Amino acid sequence: MDKRNMKFNLGQVVATPGALALGVDLTPYLDRHVSGDWCDLDTLDLDDQMANESALLNGERILSKYRVRDDAFIYIITEWDRSYTTALLPEEY
Repeated sequence: MDKRNMKFNLGQVVATPGALALGVDLTPYLDRHVSGDWCDLDTLDLDDQMANESALLNGERILSKYRVRDDAFIYIITEWDRSYTTALLPEEY
């Protein structure tokens, strides 16, 4: 992870059993999340993207959504206090 591109701290990074069961490397998605690339095209609406930009200034929760396979998405959520970042399936949210 290139620290020069980091917009915030991830804190402790954890993943749910469902996210781990996908068997994909989460590192590229964590890199995108922390650099402000919040989503794949059309996976997160504009309001959510704007909320993330606001959260950078106001210390709120940050949510990203990525397609990891044709049939699977993953959420990455950094808590408001930046203590934890969790990778999880949408149905685990």
